[in-house]
Amino acid sequence: MNRLRRRLLQHHLPLIAISGGSIALLYYTRPYRDWVSRASFATAYPALILLAGTLLIGPWNLLRRRRSPVSSDLRRDLGIWAGLLSVLHAAVGQFVHLRGRPWLYYFYEPTEHHHVIPIRHDLFGLSNFTGLFAVFTILMLLATSNDLSMRALKIARWKTLQRWSYAAFVLVAVHTFGYQLGIEKQDLRFVALAALSVTIAITFQLLGLARVRSAAVKNE
Repeated sequence: MNRLRRRLLQHHLPLIAISGGSIALLYYTRPYRDWVSRASFATAYPALILLAGTLLIGPWNLLRRRRSPVSSDLRRDLGIWAGLLSVLHAAVGQFVHLRGRPWLYYFYEPTEHHHVIPIRHDLFGLSNFTGLFAVFTILMLLATSNDLSMRALKIARWKTLQRWSYAAFVLVAVHTFGYQLGIEKQDLRFVALAALSVTIAITFQLLGLARVRSAAVKNE
């Protein structure tokens, strides 16, 4: 109970406030006419930033020469909110561009395009499929981000599953830039924000990897 109370006060309440405030700010300052487009946009960037944040904690501990635990409450709670916002964004996003026909995000319209295999293979399809696979991966991560799953799967197998967060981040990045640069022609300020988030996450991961390799060389 003490641990749950600490997580609630130190992690979840601040994350609720920051996420809610960011979503509200983005929602009410966007020029879109309908609430669906506003909600999709407003949930996208907080989800991306929180997901990037989960990838900073491990390398940050390594750079400070601190032991990185198997499971960090902060990383887990950041991941929970990143996952919830990602799933919410994906659910709302299915109704932004093709109202009432969400399957066209993934398949060509038979009457307009004639393909032997009608699966979308253009930039629109790539952006949507990477988003879809990212959500499936994030749902798996959410389902196993708890002590019960860690005990049931054992630490080695549980860590293997949690490493899929890297794949989820790559998929989210491709989805984000596909929409920003090729489909919606997004404001450069938000392109820069997404690029900065991705760059910082990748940089920290590379620095952490360099630190691990340096320590391994010293121990040989």
